Amino acid sequence: MKYSSLVDIYEKIEATSKRLEKTYYISELLKKTVEKDIPTIMLLIRGRLFPDWNKSKIGVASKLVLKAINTSSGAGISTIETMWKEIGDLGLVAEKVISNKSQSTLFSQDLSVEKMFSNLRKLVTMEGSGSVDRKTQLIAELLSSAKPKEAKYIVRTVLEDLRVGIGDGTMRDAITWAFLPVKVDFDFEKISIEVDREEYNNSANIVQSAYDKSNDFSRVAIAAKKGVSELEKISLIPGNPIKVMLAQKVLSIDEGFERVGEPAMIEYKYDGFRMQIHKFSEQIKILTRRLEDITKQFPEVVAYVKNHVEGKSFIIDCEAVGFDSKTEKYLVFQHISQRIRRKYDIENLAKKLPVELNVFDVLFYNGENLLDTPLVKRRALLEKIVREEKFKIIVSKKIVTSNKSDALKFYEDSVSKGNEGVMLKSLNSPYKPGSRVGFMVKLKSSMDTLDLVIVGAEWGEGKRSGWLTSFTLACIDDNGNFLEIGKVGTGVKEKAEEGLSFGELTEMLKPHIKQEKGREVVIKPEIVLEIKFEEIQASPTYSSGYALRFPRVIQARDDRMPEECSTLEMVQKEFEGQKKQ
Repeated sequence: MKYSSLVDIYEKIEATSKRLEKTYYISELLKKTVEKDIPTIMLLIRGRLFPDWNKSKIGVASKLVLKAINTSSGAGISTIETMWKEIGDLGLVAEKVISNKSQSTLFSQDLSVEKMFSNLRKLVTMEGSGSVDRKTQLIAELLSSAKPKEAKYIVRTVLEDLRVGIGDGTMRDAITWAFLPVKVDFDFEKISIEVDREEYNNSANIVQSAYDKSNDFSRVAIAAKKGVSELEKISLIPGNPIKVMLAQKVLSIDEGFERVGEPAMIEYKYDGFRMQIHKFSEQIKILTRRLEDITKQFPEVVAYVKNHVEGKSFIIDCEAVGFDSKTEKYLVFQHISQRIRRKYDIENLAKKLPVELNVFDVLFYNGENLLDTPLVKRRALLEKIVREEKFKIIVSKKIVTSNKSDALKFYEDSVSKGNEGVMLKSLNSPYKPGSRVGFMVKLKSSMDTLDLVIVGAEWGEGKRSGWLTSFTLACIDDNGNFLEIGKVGTGVKEKAEEGLSFGELTEMLKPHIKQEKGREVVIKPEIVLEIKFEEIQASPTYSSGYALRFPRVIQARDDRMPEECSTLEMVQKEFEGQKKQ
């Protein structure tokens, strides 16, 4: 396929904010794509080179791309830098610079999707002496073969900043429109669809189920192209990461019962970090919520699972919680979060910062997919296969009740032991990967917090010179767009021993800097912070339409993917909830 064909779709998608319109364009592209090209197209349409669960990064800085633009165009570094400061988007700079090249060299050949994709994947493996020059030449080679608009999207893909706003729901619906036997009439003037709603929902649910089990839209699209029967063959495979199920928030036990029904299963809500643990072929793999492999960082957890969980193959959902061996009280996430990032001295750190594994769900067991099995049966299986040993591995503490007094007593008991609160779950609920579901909710003891992504900052002055400060925060909307909701600096420390410091946060953010203009810095959304606040206010200042009053940083959430941050809908609900209080 010609890269220009994909670029045409990029242009159409970027030109609209309407999800239905984006869905239509992607579905039409898929209809025209031959099977062998589907995996590449499904990744590139969202500016990716690898599936979500593959954490390989292109790792190319803006300055290197700037050099590549100069190499391919001869425009001059200073000229390109000036344009970058004025325009603020290296992709648009590349488009403008390439358009000024002489016509004699501009259209020498058509760039293919395969060539572009293959070259960019090579960037990931280039290391060692001379790798910077090799990366520059490889990107320049692509830009030299590119038309202006192609250059724009090559640069944005390299910088992992495509700016087309395509969420999982849009991808699911595009596959449904393209391949499943459901008639969809799209009206451009009204931006609406006419469809048999029941038939459409059934088809979309089949696609969603396949994605839930594979976490791979490429695999789903190829199966859908062959028919419903192929989609239904897709199953969970231990070793292949899948997204974890997420909870919605409630403000009281009464609201919790109302949401999940009575009786409800109520469990301790631990302040640890999520572990999705796979056993397959006598191997154990531990993944975070971000689907990062942290098996090597937790050798004791591997041992706990091997020695205390019966089964040849399984996927279990757990929370690793730090504890004080002297007081036997659970510790907050921040106390043990450093274990996720630590690559060395693992054994000593494991002794210094021990964790207890609290197992609360099972998704797959000995060849059987359990996603649609009712929670009460999944829980019964867990209690059968896990041999508990306190401060090593246990099944999460729970009660099943309809009694508000019993539920409140259990909640207070959880908090007294150092936990965040409780989870309330519907007894007959399935497991829905990647979804914030209404049949699993959380009730926390602390004041309101949001998980927000850093999308901007300012270089500090005076004693904070060299540090990034005044961090711009964002939530996420249904299309995957990050919307600003305020700035924060309070809660970040000047000394590392006092907590999350400006220096530490600056080092975390540096690899994700997209643009600098004076003291202002634009940052790729990667780092998630837990933020306390006093109130949410309506505000035209920020793109979300809201602002936080007196925000304060609690901690960095290394275990959160940026796409898992608080949604605009959650912010809106919090805002509306304030009015009722």
